[in-house]
Amino acid sequence: VKEDLLPLPLKEDSNSISKSKVQKKNYREEKKRATKELLSTITDPSVIVMADWLKIRGTLKSWTKLWCVLKPGVLLIYKTNKNGQWVGTVLLNACELIERPSKKDGFCFKLFHPLEQSIWAVKGPKGEAVGSITQPLPSSHLIFRAASESDGRCWMDALELALKCSSLLKRTMIREGKEDMSTMSTGGEHSINFYSLLRAHNMQGFQFNDGDHLKDPDLYSDKSDREGEQDHEESDPEGLEKSEESDSDTSERQDDSYIEMDPNEHLRETPYMEQSHEELGEAGEAAQTETVSEENKSLIWTLLKQVRPGMDLSKVVLPTFVLEPRSFLDKLSDYYYHADFLSEAAIEENAYNRMKKVVKWYISGFYKKPKGLKKPYNPIIGETYRCMWLHQKTNSKTFYIAEQVSHHPPVSAFYVSNRKDGFCLSGSILAKSKFYGNSLSAILDGEARLTFLNRGEDYVMNMPYAHCKGILYGTMTLELGGQITIACEKTGYSSQLEFKLKPFLGSSDCVNQISGKIKLGKEVLATLEGHWDSEIFINDKKTGTMDTFWDPTPELRQNRLTRYTVPPEEQGDFESERLWQHVTRAINNKDQTEATNEKFILEEAQRKAARERKAKCEDWIPALFEQDPVTGEWHYRYADTRPWDPLNDLIQFEKDGCIQTKVRHRTPMVTVPKRTHKSDNPKSPESGCSSPEPDHHDSSGSERHKSKHNCRLRKKGADLSELQSAIDSIKQTQEDINRNVVALRMRSESRAENTSFLQQRDYVIIACLVVLQVLINYIFK
Repeated sequence: VKEDLLPLPLKEDSNSISKSKVQKKNYREEKKRATKELLSTITDPSVIVMADWLKIRGTLKSWTKLWCVLKPGVLLIYKTNKNGQWVGTVLLNACELIERPSKKDGFCFKLFHPLEQSIWAVKGPKGEAVGSITQPLPSSHLIFRAASESDGRCWMDALELALKCSSLLKRTMIREGKEDMSTMSTGGEHSINFYSLLRAHNMQGFQFNDGDHLKDPDLYSDKSDREGEQDHEESDPEGLEKSEESDSDTSERQDDSYIEMDPNEHLRETPYMEQSHEELGEAGEAAQTETVSEENKSLIWTLLKQVRPGMDLSKVVLPTFVLEPRSFLDKLSDYYYHADFLSEAAIEENAYNRMKKVVKWYISGFYKKPKGLKKPYNPIIGETYRCMWLHQKTNSKTFYIAEQVSHHPPVSAFYVSNRKDGFCLSGSILAKSKFYGNSLSAILDGEARLTFLNRGEDYVMNMPYAHCKGILYGTMTLELGGQITIACEKTGYSSQLEFKLKPFLGSSDCVNQISGKIKLGKEVLATLEGHWDSEIFINDKKTGTMDTFWDPTPELRQNRLTRYTVPPEEQGDFESERLWQHVTRAINNKDQTEATNEKFILEEAQRKAARERKAKCEDWIPALFEQDPVTGEWHYRYADTRPWDPLNDLIQFEKDGCIQTKVRHRTPMVTVPKRTHKSDNPKSPESGCSSPEPDHHDSSGSERHKSKHNCRLRKKGADLSELQSAIDSIKQTQEDINRNVVALRMRSESRAENTSFLQQRDYVIIACLVVLQVLINYIFK
């Protein structure tokens, strides 16, 4: 009532005063928040995007090696990596970044202010007013040199991220500061690595330390602000408490689907045991021939009456005496006993040497061969196989996962991963066979793709075919033949290998011959000659020298990687060793009748399941692989192609066919382009792992496949919308970067033209002065 009795002007004055107080309060809070963001980012030792030694060029054109620490929005420079001798702080929000060409070794890039203003902060992270003594550094730009191109590219990517996303990172840090302070108080400090900065929601590892050295009197622009802030704190303590509660609620409402793992927590992984028995064939033709008994010859004649030359033998049931007691999925793993060659290639800086190491690894997969002429089992659809190799030098593991994804046609998909050593490999093989009368060929149609994770290089390769001759007459002999290509599109290097069949009148020295060449574009750099199961020589075309390229000596065979397999009691019903155990036991006991009966039981069960699926109009859906509908390629569902991050990634392991990584905090997954089945698995992933656990399936699998298919249809729309929004965001960022690069390029070209014009004008003036001087001398003479 009293307010109603007041005059109207007094009411308006009262409203304007209250409105002004609210505006001042918001102003002070916003300024305080911005100050806290920057100071917390600079002082918190856990907030690090990247840190390494870089060479920086001074004003005297000499280079100095300094320790550079990249944080969101700032670049701190120290004399030592102890962060004790501060040199300077670069404010990245005023900088532009560009690659700088250089004739010296390494990789150069430049940070500069477009208007040639200072890029340096006035004070250090601990309030230092004067930095450590070093050579003078430019005020408006800095030129950096990294040790290698890969390091330099990594620094440029990290700087681009810090330039674009510094505001987002700082605000996320403040929002989640309380959660992380509780984590840090228990001693769990975490460093923020480059890939973790890409996370849009689960930013962790930040901490704000409001120490006394941060309470700078210059935080307020004038005395009235300081007094107003004090009055505000004294008059409204309840508002501050509510604000803190609101911040706490906001922090608690963060997405908790990804949980940090305790580094000491026990892993729920598949147990592996060292392989107990392994058969290595001898070099030469002796290990690839077999004399067929009279009883088995009659079986072959009976079989040949059912086929004709040129016929595909994929649907023909072969007798068990020609079978090697293991599955074809197991056979494909023979190529990774020397996966340490790939570990060496991943860290090799020279692209030519990398290609040589890849070729060496490829050839190393063929000398392991069974004695005699043997063929592995045709896998049952849905059959899987997994094994692992332990790298003693790098303390890492190479995991191999394979699955029979189709029966007609018979397609085997496989995936190999060792993220710690920086490589993965995927592919699929369509096995076909042709009968030619006295010989037949087993054709492995398909390709494998080897990827070096730290370089983004893909090496695409195909497989040779196996040729068996002497079926009707002569000695049965198995050989390898065909043209092989290993190509890397990014580097331009390629290798062509030819596995040669023995000529009709050839000697024993002509068995298992191989020749090839390594090229850069169309230029041949080196040639290869030798035998793929013994010694191969390389001839360098530039130097003319010939050296031993590959030789599987007894010492090399002894020191190769040891394979570890899953114990039978830990295997599923559709894993190769357990699935074929009765057939394998009968073959090892030389009981062909029992082996044939057990093999017939498995094949008949497969045919029955196929008829049931056909009656229900259901398609087989593999458990571990999915097919790209556009390219037809098979991709591993849980593929993780992120480079290994030693600050975040702890260990890579495998559980139920799913290769996962134990991490300190969740980071984004970089996988093959087609990832529309991410929501197929209703089970929650293991906490702290970068890949979800696979679904457990029964022997028939029809109910599981049907439910997964319905789940995928229900969530397909949501996945596509999220994917489209992410793609649009990436495209927008790329367009911004392209526009900045074009503008910088035009600016640098215009400066170059102006510089060259001034130089030409100087030359013209000098020439005129010389002519004038000559003319004066001539006149006075």
